[in-house]
Amino acid sequence: MTADLSKDSLKQRGIRLTRQRQILLDLLDRTGQHLDAESLYRMAHEQDPKLNRVTVYRTLKLLKEGGLVDELDLMHHTGDQHFYETRTKQEHAHIICLRCGRVEEFYGDPLRKLRRQVEAHFGFQILIARTEIGGYCAHCQVLRSQEVEQARGAAAAAPAKARRRKSS
Repeated sequence: MTADLSKDSLKQRGIRLTRQRQILLDLLDRTGQHLDAESLYRMAHEQDPKLNRVTVYRTLKLLKEGGLVDELDLMHHTGDQHFYETRTKQEHAHIICLRCGRVEEFYGDPLRKLRRQVEAHFGFQILIARTEIGGYCAHCQVLRSQEVEQARGAAAAAPAKARRRKSS
C-alpha cells in the first residue's frame, strides 16, 4: 500500500497520517506477516522509542476504521489474539495450520468464482469477504500420523501389560 494511497484514504476521513501511523503501516506492509499488536509495538518501538503501546492500539483501531488495515483472528489458533494486515486490492483466503500455526495466503479464481456465486444466488452485494481455512500442513500431517500410530501401539500394548500383571 503506497503512502499516497494511505494519506488519501485517511485524509478523506479527516485524519492525518502522522509519522507514527506511517511507521505502523510500513511495518505491516513490509514484513508480509500477520502481526499482533504486541509484535507490531516491539518492531515499531525499535524505530521510534517514543512510540508506546497505547498509540499502537489506537492507531490500529483508526487504521481499521479507515479501511487501511484488516483485523484477523486466524481461527483463534493462538487464543483470543488478533492479527493485522494491510488491505490488499485482491481478496485472498488464509490457510491456517491448527497444529503449528503456519499461515499461507491463497489467491485465485476459485475465490472470485465463489464471490460471484454468492452474489448471484442471494442477490447480495459483497463489500468485504474474509475466508479462513483450518487444517494441517503437510509437515504436521506426518507428525499427526506418527502420533496416531504411537497411540495405537500404546493402546495395543496396554491390555497385554494388564494380563501379565494379573497372572503374576
